[in-house]
Amino acid sequence: LRGLAAAGRIAGRQQSRNMGMGPRWLTKNKYVEEWNGRREITEKAFNASGANVANIVFYAVIVPLGVYWLGRSELQKKGDRRYKNMC
Repeated sequence: LRGLAAAGRIAGRQQSRNMGMGPRWLTKNKYVEEWNGRREITEKAFNASGANVANIVFYAVIVPLGVYWLGRSELQKKGDRRYKNMC
């Protein structure tokens, strides 16, 4: 019975919450907060110019295809057993 009484007292206390802000001594870094805000509105701030689109195509299409091509040619030259299963 003593355990239940102690549990009732503990459950009856108001919990001290600081809304996810962490300890009171912890301060926010203004540069990190600015970066977070900028990251949240990236799609609104993005300007699709020719240079941006060229970079996106290069890194999203050309580089992966180049890596694939180099890996495939290496397997062909080496005569690896895994390449036989690819074709």
